[in-house]
Amino acid sequence: MHAYRSHTCAALNKTHVGETIRLSGWVHRVRDHGGVLFIDLRDHYGITQVLADSDSPAFAALEKVRAEWVIRIDGRVKARDAALVNPKIPTGEIEVYATGMEVLGPAEELPLPVFGDQDYPEETRLTYRFLDLRRETMHQNMMLPPNVVRWLRQKMWDQGFNEFQTPIITASSPEGARDFLVPSRLHPGKFYALPQAPQQFKQLIQVAGFDRYFQIAPCFRDEDPRADRSPTDFYQLDLEMSFVTQDDVFAAVQPVLQGLFEHFGEGRKVYADWPHIAYRDALKWYGSDKPDLRNPIKMQDVSEHFRGSGFAIFAKLLENEGTEIRAIPAPTGGSRKFCDRMNAFAQQQGLPGMGYIFWRKAEDGSMEAAGPLAKNIGPERTEAIRLQLGLGEGDAAFFLGGKAEQFEAVAGRARNVIGEELGLTEKDCFRFAWIVDFPMYEKTDDGKIDFSHNPFSMPQGGLEALNGDPLKVYAYQYDLACNGYEVISGGIRNHKPEIMYKAFELAGYPNSEVDKRFGGMVKAFKYGAPPHGGCAAGIDRLVMLLADTSNIREVIMFPMNQRAEDLLMNAPSEPTNEQLRELRLRVLPKEA
Repeated sequence: MHAYRSHTCAALNKTHVGETIRLSGWVHRVRDHGGVLFIDLRDHYGITQVLADSDSPAFAALEKVRAEWVIRIDGRVKARDAALVNPKIPTGEIEVYATGMEVLGPAEELPLPVFGDQDYPEETRLTYRFLDLRRETMHQNMMLPPNVVRWLRQKMWDQGFNEFQTPIITASSPEGARDFLVPSRLHPGKFYALPQAPQQFKQLIQVAGFDRYFQIAPCFRDEDPRADRSPTDFYQLDLEMSFVTQDDVFAAVQPVLQGLFEHFGEGRKVYADWPHIAYRDALKWYGSDKPDLRNPIKMQDVSEHFRGSGFAIFAKLLENEGTEIRAIPAPTGGSRKFCDRMNAFAQQQGLPGMGYIFWRKAEDGSMEAAGPLAKNIGPERTEAIRLQLGLGEGDAAFFLGGKAEQFEAVAGRARNVIGEELGLTEKDCFRFAWIVDFPMYEKTDDGKIDFSHNPFSMPQGGLEALNGDPLKVYAYQYDLACNGYEVISGGIRNHKPEIMYKAFELAGYPNSEVDKRFGGMVKAFKYGAPPHGGCAAGIDRLVMLLADTSNIREVIMFPMNQRAEDLLMNAPSEPTNEQLRELRLRVLPKEA
């Protein structure tokens, strides 16, 4: 017999009754029923119940074991009594009568339990991640990423993509986040960078003529952490294609991702209609460039109904250039109690509040508008708003005003809250949308022009478009949103050197700086570059959605905490003096 096991803890069933077997695993739970011990033995595959009574040669040794000890069990397979069958596990019809036991790895007192789903502080869970990962929910979560990656990899090969690996140690590149720099020992004073994405390399692969590339690519970005984003590193399904338009990329991606969610979605509906929504419209309608379309609420501009009205706050606001009044429809939200609650929500978000109107049945049986706004602007304007928003009796609408960038994000969050609280947001489904026509440039806080997204995207209109107002230039840049999260970002690339020089010039990069930072790619484009484009899907975020969790750390094996610290491995750590001398580096003391 094998030194450790003849079967796994999920393999035994009624066909094995009477056999002598050997199992190894962790003690999941011990139950002492007065002279009879029941031990749930767990391994990667499942759980088997082990039984020992006072007649068992292993009884005395088994009395000493505790939770999470690693033990080996020798025994005979017995059928459970019909009343004791556990239909929830594959081994529920049998148990193993122990005839021998060996301790393979004793465990100290546990800092957090493995049995059950008790809620423990995240700092404790990350410090003892190896214990946290033994818990059933976490074990299931961790099996999802490798299966997703295997499925994606096969689908990409099936679509004619070839898998290539790109360098991990490379040059710094502006991708919208801070680089992790790596000092060079052989070239003192110079630094490599860990790639934020394989952007330049995958474009060079197209210039080299390989047509369809993909990679399960590690990416490194020194970012502020969020619940849906790792602060240091992540993996993405990276792809690039030659001789394609934006629609060609969409056509290649949709069957892969839709198939993925259908396969791993556990019966949740996956909508096949993936609308194309312009970035400006996404902000206007949903207050977000990653809208959750499970929520049917669409915001609208209702400025004309308040211009010159009796509601002085909005009327005066609209006298300023660039201001508007936006309405958030709330079907079935027509009660003062709900309206007051949403007004309080806006105040919690840092705004003075949200105006509202709700429609109810009047004493004479007709429908009337109620709320402070309705009294101020009168029945004619109120009725016009109701008709524009398509609302009726029992419904409400909320209003925010000013410059869009000042209230849009709060409006988007309010839309989500309204959808959830009123039961309008659809459950157990996935809704995708392509967000297109991103602005090529944006104005920074200090008034300078900079790239708003990927600097390597082709401007719509080419070189001619760059000769006008940069803030009016759109890029062939797109994102894919799903249930309120960005899951893909990509673009059709700028493959013409003259357009690239001009695009970077507008963002403050002279030609010499472009040659210095992106010399390899610019040089390649001068020797015949095909039109090409692609995108990248964040695998951890895809898995997060499939696992139905809003915290990405729940699906990453060894994540950093929210301060970008690895509590298990004690990273980041201080370098030794010898390491610093070898790299010719000096660490400055922290400023007081």
